[in-house]
Amino acid sequence: MGPDWASRRIRRALQLACLRPGEVLYDLGAGDGRVLDITCREFGARAVGIEISPMHCVIARLGIWFSGEGERAKVIQGDFLRADVSGADVVFAYLLREQAAGLRPRLESQLRPGARVVAVSADFEGWEPAAFDEEALVFLYRMPPPPGSVESFLARSSEDARNEGQLSGR
Repeated sequence: MGPDWASRRIRRALQLACLRPGEVLYDLGAGDGRVLDITCREFGARAVGIEISPMHCVIARLGIWFSGEGERAKVIQGDFLRADVSGADVVFAYLLREQAAGLRPRLESQLRPGARVVAVSADFEGWEPAAFDEEALVFLYRMPPPPGSVESFLARSSEDARNEGQLSGR
């Protein structure tokens, strides 16, 4: 599970979020800027990275500059738990569960209906995902998310599949 796996996982998350050209993605904890690069280059969207580490900000900014995506991507140095994300169509977050708990109220208060949150590795307790990729461990939420959990999503998905099988006579 090297860098290729990480890039495939990012692509899968952005596909699950149905990221479209011209939309704005916020990457919370932008790190080396890989999500920003894939967002701009492969999906035609604009990207804002929020990163607390000055060194990672420099690395991500250099990557943006070298990729030629400076018109569509930028990196802001700051704490994503305090950031304004109200301009996002999609929020990308590679989180620990504790970080998700701290971020949840900010997302609920700032994101407009229809905005999407795609979380890698950790779910948001109390929210039922709109989609879930079990292999890549990617959770998609549409704002405002219905109350629930991954378990309620899986139970509902199972029930929907059973009902569909009954309707088609299988």
